[in-house]
Parts: sequence; structure tokens; C-alpha cells
Amino acid sequence: MRKAVAALVAVISALAASGGEAKTVEEVLKEKGVITEAEYKEVTASRPFAYVPGKGFTFTSAERNFQLSLGGRGQFYYQFLDRDTGQDVSQFRIRRFKVYMGGYAFTTDLTYRVQADLTKSNTAQLLDDAWINYRFADEAQAQAGQFKVPFLREELISDGAQQFVDRANVVDAFKPSYDIGLMGWGNVSKSLFAYSAGIFGGAGQGQTRTGNNSAYAIRAAFNPLGAVPYTESALENFENLRFSIGGDYFWNTLKKTGPATFQDTSSTTPPYAGASGWLGSNATAFDNTEKVDIRMYSVDGALKWRGLSAQAEYMRGSADGEVTGRKVNAVGMYAQAGYLILPKRLEVAARCTWYDPREHVSNDLVTQVQGAVSWYFYDHSLKLQGDYTNIHTQKGAGKPPTDDQQVRLQAQVTF
Repeated sequence: MRKAVAALVAVISALAASGGEAKTVEEVLKEKGVITEAEYKEVTASRPFAYVPGKGFTFTSAERNFQLSLGGRGQFYYQFLDRDTGQDVSQFRIRRFKVYMGGYAFTTDLTYRVQADLTKSNTAQLLDDAWINYRFADEAQAQAGQFKVPFLREELISDGAQQFVDRANVVDAFKPSYDIGLMGWGNVSKSLFAYSAGIFGGAGQGQTRTGNNSAYAIRAAFNPLGAVPYTESALENFENLRFSIGGDYFWNTLKKTGPATFQDTSSTTPPYAGASGWLGSNATAFDNTEKVDIRMYSVDGALKWRGLSAQAEYMRGSADGEVTGRKVNAVGMYAQAGYLILPKRLEVAARCTWYDPREHVSNDLVTQVQGAVSWYFYDHSLKLQGDYTNIHTQKGAGKPPTDDQQVRLQAQVTF
């Protein structure tokens, strides 16, 4: 393991030394306040070809009525899991390797994006994003295609902009993730208020279903002191405090298709209905072929100030069987905070999560306490992260809980 860690550190260091700090002239001028953000965009858009580390290769037509950016992101991961019971786990993985293309066509108001995860090339989850968006105004935009359902702040933060090696376990248990649909959204009064409201197929990533059922989601956020970017860590180094308060609501209907499965199709399900999701954990409460009405909501808060960042979310789900009338509930929350000891370089962070997948069942809580250290060579685009987690799992009445210990290390390169 020591040799593997040393190799990863050497690779990241070499990449950083080979140009990770390179900045364009326009970027330097913008940082020094010589040119505005609008002027920066105008200058960079006029180039027929450009490359910015972490943002990819950009091609712009001479008439400036078309732009295409190409890029990718790789996450190279090691995990060691020391289990109280059962076999320990020691594994190397390519956690994600995503490629994307995006830009605008005809007008800068019509944008598009396509993203695929090559580590899932033989599954229905190969395609992440595939959408077009039209901007009528900052306050009124319409997006259609496949993208993330606007539910849960941390889920809406890219997996490439995380403070830990990965998202909180409780977020994975509640997230709808990607779906196909139509959404209206916008930012009002320079992001003082932001909203999203959409209708989706409800079958999950890469899936469609028959029938007249749809899923619906609404999210709203209030940013009284300025927009708080959907990223973790305080790499922006805001001189003044910024904070956000948000909330969202989601509802859907899924059909139970087997003893422990939900879906109108025979393949995949949304994450919250899968084996590790809160609804999947409650599958045995409902009869086979029964339709189940699902409701979820969450509230969240986030702040950034200089080198300090913090965020927290509370989420709750309920499901009602349309035939049996049985009802189940689940609840979870997490809170995390980080501080950049060396500005834009070295960060330490801590996170606590609490998850009750079945409120009607006692002694089944899962709690986690995590600590993380990150070194940013070039913001989130080039970084090395490690975290440690104590996973405390209650096993039910009369059974002793387990405390598993997990160590993860991940190198990320975005180009």
C-alpha cells in the first residue's frame, strides 16, 4: 500500500510540475481586475482555438455562432476497508473516467452538453448528461434532455468538485440522480434567489417507461450575500461571507416488480429505489406488482468565507403502497466543514452522517464519522485526496453493532 500511495503522489507531482499552474494572459488580467468578467468571456470566445487546464479544448467558429469544448476527468482510487465481520477489502479502481463535450450553437443563448462515464460503458448508466438549454433571460431558462434531477445540494455538486473522496453515504441513499425530462430554472436579482422546477420520466438514468406516471421536482435557494457556487471547499477565497439556504421536494410513483425490486423496466432503477437506497431497503413492506407513491424533501445550508467552507442537509422520504396502504419512512442528514490551512493548496475537513433507512424498525441506524485531507495542485482540476471513515452500523435488536474502518485515496485529473 505504501508503494501505491507513493506512486500516486509522484504522478500528481509530475503533472503539477509540467504546467498545472499555467495561466493565460487573460486570466491574469481578470484576476488583477484589469478586465471584467464580461470582457474576459468576449476575448476568449473570439479565439478559434483555446485550451484552459481543467476546462478542456475549445473551438469557436469565425462568426462566433458556434462553440465546442472537449474535455474529460479521471479519478484513480484506492480503498482499504477493515471489517469487523467478514473479509477485508483492498482494491484499486478507476472510480470514474468521464468525457464531455459542450458549448453553444446559433446563439450563445442556446447551449448543450453531452457527458459519458467510460467506466460504465456496458451499462445503462454510460450516458450522464445529454441536454440542450435555452436562455430567454437569466431569470427564465428551459432545459430538456437527460440531466440531474434538482434534488439534494451535494448531489447537484459535480463529483469532480467534492471535498471528500466521494459524496456522503446518506446522499447516495436518497438521490434520484439523472433522469430524462424538461425543467424551467433561473437566477433572480443576480442569484439572490434561484429556482428549478421540472417534470421527469421517473424511471432513472438511461431509462424510459410506459404509462401515465411522471416524477416532479422543485428546488429553491436563497443567497442573500451573493451566489454560493455548487462546489465544495473554499477555493474561491471570498473576502466576504457568503451563505445559501435551500430546499427541495420530489415525488414519483414506482411499481414493485419483484421481492426486492422497483421499476417499470427490467434493468436499472433510480438510486433511492436500488439495493442501497432507502426505498430499496423497505421493498419487503409492499406487495409484488403494487404501485408505491414516493415523496421526498430536504433542506440545506452552505457557506464560504475565505478559507472556511461548511454545508449540511436534512432529508426525509416516505412511501405509500396504493394497494396495501402500508407506509414507510426514512430520514438522514449530514454536516461537513473544511478549512484551507494553506490557501488554495492544503485543506482539512470533517464530516458526520446519520441515516435511518427504516423509521419503523429499531436499532438499524448507520452513522459515519469522516476526516479528510486534500492537496490542490490546480484547484479541483488536479488534486490528491485521502479520507478516513468510521462506519458504525446497528444490526438489530439483540445483535452487536459493527464498526468498520475505511481508508480511501484518490487522484483526480481534469483536462
